[in-house]
Amino acid sequence: MLGAIEAGGTKFVLAVSDDEFNIIERQSIPTTTPEETFEKVFKFFDQYDVSAIGIGSFGPIDVNLESETYGYITSTPKTAWEHTDFIGVMKERYSVPMGWTTDVNAAALGELTYGAAKGKHSCLYLTVGTGVGGGAVIKGEPVEGFGHPEMGHILVRKHPEDHFKGHCPYHGDCLEGLAAGPAIEKRYGKKAQELADTEEVWEIEAYYLAQALMSYTLTLSPEKIILGGGVMKQTQLFPLIRDEFTRLMNDYVQTPDMEEYIVSPQLKDDAGITGCLILAQRAL
Repeated sequence: MLGAIEAGGTKFVLAVSDDEFNIIERQSIPTTTPEETFEKVFKFFDQYDVSAIGIGSFGPIDVNLESETYGYITSTPKTAWEHTDFIGVMKERYSVPMGWTTDVNAAALGELTYGAAKGKHSCLYLTVGTGVGGGAVIKGEPVEGFGHPEMGHILVRKHPEDHFKGHCPYHGDCLEGLAAGPAIEKRYGKKAQELADTEEVWEIEAYYLAQALMSYTLTLSPEKIILGGGVMKQTQLFPLIRDEFTRLMNDYVQTPDMEEYIVSPQLKDDAGITGCLILAQRAL
């Protein structure tokens, strides 16, 4: 039996499955303090005899196996979780192999294996919601080095008609500071779903996201780009992003057909937990 934790900034999704990734039980719990949250995590997994656990966590996290703080959540904006030894806490309770990466790397792995990028060798998954985060899988392995990608914090050119200063506490007007859900809400004074029919909102949003996708494409050349998260449930964004991406790229490099290249998650909200189960299996 495999265990999985998709540790998001708002909620944790917990699941156990058989070795074929058929989910036996799943549960969603709110992300509060580490003490409260881990207590609920233990209550869930204590019911099962799991052979491995895969964890995809919000970050930043330490993924460097040679680091003294491997398995930690590090300098996260969720201050209660700063410097939390996630893997250490879990290992104290469960003496089983554990896979560990970011929540978006896990989602990318899920989509590559069973979702929109199935049959490909690489993909990039970008979530646009409360924050902006990106993960990439190349030749079946999540992209990691001394750390992991922080794709939401790249710098983008400001839209000529956008006078919003940005919402990121670290960088102000980085991609997350300009394009995440809270940035949209702060810029217009309304939540994204209340602005569905306001064209200007989504033209500016597409302007920023297309710049980011161009940078990722020129850097990593993923075979598929998958856009998830709450903001991307505004499906009118997809054609706007594809058009702006095409304009920006200006035929510099040949890319796959836009309708096939920039897509929504096929696994929908199950991409992350599926990737975590795959991490668990690999940890064995």
